[in-house]
Amino acid sequence: MRRTGRAIGCLLLVLMTATGCSVSTPRPAPSAEAPTVGPSSSPGADTWWRVAEVTGTLASGLAAPWSVVPLPGGGALVSQRDDGAVLELTADGDLREAGVVPGVVSGGESGLHGLALLTTGETPMLYAYFGAADDNRVARMPLLGAPGSFELGESEVVLDGIPRASTHDGGRLAFGPDGYLYVTTGDAQQRDAAQDRDALGGKILRMTADGEPAPGNPWGTRIWSMGHRNVQGIAWTADGTMWASEFGQDTWDEVNRIEPGANYGWPVVEGVADREGFVDPVAQWTTSEASPSGIAAVGDTVFVAGLRGERLWQLDTREGTVVDEPVAALSGEYGRLRDAVALPDGSLWLLTNNTDGRGSPRSGDDRLLRVRLAPAA
Repeated sequence: MRRTGRAIGCLLLVLMTATGCSVSTPRPAPSAEAPTVGPSSSPGADTWWRVAEVTGTLASGLAAPWSVVPLPGGGALVSQRDDGAVLELTADGDLREAGVVPGVVSGGESGLHGLALLTTGETPMLYAYFGAADDNRVARMPLLGAPGSFELGESEVVLDGIPRASTHDGGRLAFGPDGYLYVTTGDAQQRDAAQDRDALGGKILRMTADGEPAPGNPWGTRIWSMGHRNVQGIAWTADGTMWASEFGQDTWDEVNRIEPGANYGWPVVEGVADREGFVDPVAQWTTSEASPSGIAAVGDTVFVAGLRGERLWQLDTREGTVVDEPVAALSGEYGRLRDAVALPDGSLWLLTNNTDGRGSPRSGDDRLLRVRLAPAA
């Protein structure tokens, strides 16, 4: 039996009373009506949001989880990097295997990575980024059945040939507000690929649902931006601005404001360089403070999940850039954080990542947590 087959979702909401006291009571997993496209929520666009509290554990016992996507009507799908499994968390809090993505070959940092769900057709389509034997690929599968018994249909590769290595494999997928599929790739240890417009490595790609270059791309190819080392998080704030988190090498991790055709400098520069021809990050941290992975946006606040940094960074972007210094939350409380997801009700889901071989697993790891947000003072 798979380790994840034993995982049971433990559901908990902390109900705040008018007197400020709190009580914990079990409840079904919250219903999260997922947007048709676009991974971000946009309540209170003029408000700077912060973490108020972690209100519960929605799932536990996950094995090297990487990505989580909400399901229409409640529940979620979670990818596991090492075994290629896609798990369904039902609206009632049960955890079951919906299927295994065919062709996943795990090793090093590669395996099953990002998920994205497209619900515009009669049958929902699940997109997955994964490491195959010789490359990284994007495939899609119909999501068959009903809530509580979803299964993955036949897999179709929509893009292959993305470079693969033991590290720097990128892997985040998201449908943007424009309805197109955005894909982040790493340089896969081929540093010069990030500056090569003919190479897929070290880029953010923008594609149609069929994997073709999206209309309006800057060079008529799939490439949207270049000069990246290893982007693992993308999100859009309420004004439509796109943001990305990026692993640095030895000095600076980054959050970048993404513009089509822009060059973010790797491997020529790392962090803020003020060098002509390259776009500087809007925020940077030492690698020990961040090692950023998934990000989420609520209104005009960007939340960045930190792996090595073991914290959630909060960035106020109300002026189209980062206002004031980023603020850290949950420092060390839950270990490594892999993914952050914004829900339409303005709350967050956080995915821990302590079982991937680099963390220190604690009881119940890995977990999917629910986080209540509040306006910052």
